[in-house]
Amino acid sequence: MDMFDDGRPETAVMARPLADRMRPETLDDFVGQDHVISPDSLLRRAITDDNLFSAIFWGPPGSGKTTLARIIAHETQSHFETISAVLSGVKEIKAIIEEAKAQLRHQGNRTILFVDEIHRFNKAQQDAFLPHVESGLITLIGATTENPSFEVISPLLSRTRVLVLAPYSPEDLTTILRRALADKQRGLGILSLSADDEALDHMVWTADGDARTALNNLEAAASLVQPGGKITLHTVEEALQRKALQYDKKGEEHYNLISALHKSLRGSDPDAALYWLGRMLEAGEDPLFILRRMIRFASEDVGNADPAALGVAVSALHAFQCIGLPEGELALAQAALYLATAPKSNALYTGFGTVKEDIRKTGSLPVPLHIRNAPTRLMKDLGYGKGYRYAHNFPGAHVPQEYLPEKLRGRVYYSPTDRGYEQVIKKRLEKWNRIRRERRAGEKGDAESD
Repeated sequence: MDMFDDGRPETAVMARPLADRMRPETLDDFVGQDHVISPDSLLRRAITDDNLFSAIFWGPPGSGKTTLARIIAHETQSHFETISAVLSGVKEIKAIIEEAKAQLRHQGNRTILFVDEIHRFNKAQQDAFLPHVESGLITLIGATTENPSFEVISPLLSRTRVLVLAPYSPEDLTTILRRALADKQRGLGILSLSADDEALDHMVWTADGDARTALNNLEAAASLVQPGGKITLHTVEEALQRKALQYDKKGEEHYNLISALHKSLRGSDPDAALYWLGRMLEAGEDPLFILRRMIRFASEDVGNADPAALGVAVSALHAFQCIGLPEGELALAQAALYLATAPKSNALYTGFGTVKEDIRKTGSLPVPLHIRNAPTRLMKDLGYGKGYRYAHNFPGAHVPQEYLPEKLRGRVYYSPTDRGYEQVIKKRLEKWNRIRRERRAGEKGDAESD
C-alpha cells in the first residue's frame, strides 16, 4: 500500500474527504495548468510514452502537484514508489534503492520515485538520491512549495527539470466546484444540490487559488444544506465563518476603495491608510495593483519632499514578488505607512503636467545651438556646441546658461515647497537663481557699455 492507494472498498469511498475523492485520475480530467500538461507539452508526451524524466513540481498548496504524481502512478508502466520527506530518512531511501535494483534485475522495470515535500530533506538525504538519479536507476519526481533554487542541492537540481505550477485561476476553481456538485460517483451529485453564483464566487475567493481548499469549502457548505437544497452566499458565510466583503474588482466599489486609500495617504492619515489597504486585500484585490498605485503616489504626492519614498514603494513591490501572500502583505503595509507619514509635495506632478501642456502648445521647439552635440566638423562650423560651459569647470559644478528653447526662456516648471527635503532643494535653487540673475545683470551692463 502507498500514499496513492487507500486500500479501502468502494463502499468506503464516500467517507473520504471530497477533495480526495475528486482528484482527477487521468490527464484528460485534470483542470488547469495547461502550460504543463497541454497535449503538446513535454510532460504530457513523456507520460504518454512512458518515458518520464526526473522533475520537480514547484507550486503553492493545492495546485495539483500530488494529483499529477497520482496520474503518473496510474498511467506509467514503470515501478512506482512514493515517500514523504516529513516521515522518511536515509534508511527508507536506501530500501527503495535496493528495491529499484531488484525491479530492474528481475522484472526489467524502471523505478519512478515520488518524493512529497522534497524541500524537507536535508543535504545528506538529497545526496543519497544523486548517484541513482545520475545513473538512471530511479526517475525522481519531487514536489515542493518552496523555491527549489534554495531548497534542493545544485547537483540534484541540475539533473531534474523544474515544472512550475501556478495557483488555480478563479475560472478553473469554479469549474472544479461545479464538477464536484454534479459528480454522482465521487462528488456531491447524489445530493442534487445547486449553488448560487455568488456562493461559488465566495468559496473560490477564500480558496485563493488552492483547489483543495475550494473543495473543502464546498464540502463544509454542503453539510449545512438538505438534499435537493441550494447553497447560498449566506450558507457559505456560515460554513466558513467569513463574511463576503462588498467588492467588485471591476465595479464602483473597486474605485471607491482605491480612492479612499489614495486620499488617506495624501491626507497623511496612517490609520485610515492601513484600514483601506486591509479592506482591499481582504476583499481579494490584486496586491500588485495596489503596489503600482503606491509607486505612482510616491512620485505624484510625495515627490522630492522625500525622495526615498519612491524607493520604499518599489522595494515593497520587489519584496512582495519574492514572498507573495500572505507574508507579503506586511511589505504593502510598511510602504503605506511610510507614504502616509512622509512629507507631501505635488510640485513634481504639477511641474511635469505644465511641461506636457507647453509641449502640446509649442510643438517641437529647436534645441539651443550651444547645448547641441557636435560630433562632426560640419556641425561645429554650423555653431553646434559653441559657447557651451562645462559645469564641472566652475565652482560648485554650477554655471548659469540657458538650457530651455528660446521661446520658453525663463519658464519655471518646478517650484519646490518648504516641506521635507524640498526645503534643501528650494534653497539650492534660490542660490542658483540669484547667481543667474547677477550674471544676466552683468551681461546687460557689458552690452550697454559697448
